[in-house]
Amino acid sequence: MKIASIDIGTNAVKTKIFETGPTLIKFIRSERSPIRLGKEVFIEGQIPKEKLDQLVAILQNYKEIFDALEVKDYEIVATCAFRDTKNSEEARRFIEHSIEHPIRIISGLEEAKLMRLHPDAENNQTDMFVDLGGGSTEIFMREGNELAIGSFNLGAVRNMLGMDKASEWKRLERFLRKHKKPEKIIGIGGNIRSFIYANNVKSMNQNKFLKSAQAMQSLSMEDKMDQFNFSPDRADVIDHAIAIFVFMMQKSGCKKIKSTKWGVSDSIAVKLFHEIYSKKIKIIN
Repeated sequence: MKIASIDIGTNAVKTKIFETGPTLIKFIRSERSPIRLGKEVFIEGQIPKEKLDQLVAILQNYKEIFDALEVKDYEIVATCAFRDTKNSEEARRFIEHSIEHPIRIISGLEEAKLMRLHPDAENNQTDMFVDLGGGSTEIFMREGNELAIGSFNLGAVRNMLGMDKASEWKRLERFLRKHKKPEKIIGIGGNIRSFIYANNVKSMNQNKFLKSAQAMQSLSMEDKMDQFNFSPDRADVIDHAIAIFVFMMQKSGCKKIKSTKWGVSDSIAVKLFHEIYSKKIKIIN
């Protein structure tokens, strides 16, 4: 049985499709559609009708792909841009009625907690998982039997537009100083993944990471696109995303960072997988 998930993010919309059975879930295909919902939200306060129409077209296209691949069930979630827009409920209803499928707007803390479904997170007591998107940054880590989760209004697009606030940086610093020092940061999101890949490594120590961040920052947007084959919507924001990771490494004392292909869409799909197949389990009293 094929299932899918859709993540309506601040800088792009992503879907992932999986083949599943009672005891397995296997990734088979993904799609990414750049649409910067956050630009108008952070500057003007809401998503305009033209962007909502573009979003509907993207989601209709995904539905056609699902039909062709015989996807039986899927879930759609929206994150920071939909959380922050003044017309959140109106926009959600418009999209839902247009595509005839529900959309769930998730909070920042729920988005952070979803990282517990990452395959490396279940018993991990040493690492900090950081999902850095266009509008917000979410953190997940385990401290004994407790979960440390946080959500901060700092993101690649938000910061590029100069809409980040000093109070939010201070709040992030307090969080990092309050919790234990991680052995490494596991970065989630297209920016950290692209940065690590651009350096042709699987992980980086703090010194190498800082030097590489400075080197990339010195390049023009065109140079980033030419040298690393970045798309325009990656090249213009990546420095702002990496600056947040630099801050986190310095304030937490973490000496190593790596990236992962995992994202919100993976977590949502795994959650849906458990919901579907848990119904097949018989509980005998």
